[in-house]
Amino acid sequence: MEFFINLLKIIFLGVVQGITEWLPISSTGHMILVDEFLKISVSEQFMSVFLVVVQLGSILAVVVLYWNKLWPFKRKGNGVTISPEIFSMWMKIVVACVPAAVIGILFDDVFNKYFYNSTSVAIMLILFGIFFIVVENRNKGRKPKITKISEITYQTAIIIGVFQLIAAIFPGTSRSGATIVGALMIGVSRYVAAEFTFFMAVPVMFGASLLKLVKMGFAFTFQEAILLIVGMVVAFVVSVFAIRFLMNYIKKHDFKVFGWYRIALGIVVLIVFAFIK
Repeated sequence: MEFFINLLKIIFLGVVQGITEWLPISSTGHMILVDEFLKISVSEQFMSVFLVVVQLGSILAVVVLYWNKLWPFKRKGNGVTISPEIFSMWMKIVVACVPAAVIGILFDDVFNKYFYNSTSVAIMLILFGIFFIVVENRNKGRKPKITKISEITYQTAIIIGVFQLIAAIFPGTSRSGATIVGALMIGVSRYVAAEFTFFMAVPVMFGASLLKLVKMGFAFTFQEAILLIVGMVVAFVVSVFAIRFLMNYIKKHDFKVFGWYRIALGIVVLIVFAFIK
């Protein structure tokens, strides 16, 4: 019976992960709230791994939806050719991911110890919520300088990568939220900013999940393995719908609604944990 209840809770967490990973509203902020009220009867070590590895389900949704834009090898006659445009995009993604990858590997445990708490998460939710509103108000009426991913330069990629580094250090920033804000600030269109953010997530989230699995040593019980797989599958399915929703939404709307939502969520997190403590 306990396993069945845990399974239902994991399914709910998978739904939350799938929605919040791609909308710029911080999956960490939501997971902290949900985890506080939806206690799952598993070890603390497994839960910390689950919250990272479940992201593999979300990232697989990006791979499936954008396969043609991500896979550089194309059939040509009886042979295979490499798309220069896609190859160039991957080089820029690698450059953008280097800061977060290096700092994350070296200081992951330090960041978790000092910043993975409700107060830090709430503050970053509110701050980047304000940034979204300010940047969108500043950009109102302006035409974006970059309207295609192929127009992103290495300099632009590095700047976006620095914002991703901020998200790696401070949970609650939202990786997608930070990189989108950074891209908007330097003149990237909303659509391209969102797509490039999705593509950047592929190596980052695969790497983060692998790092957590290696640290734990793949030491799962059979039931824990089932919970992990179910969570990933649910996150994958929900992510497909979340990504499609976001890309359709930003064709006609800006990101300010997400900014206001982040501010409200940050305030809720502060209030809830103030009463709990």
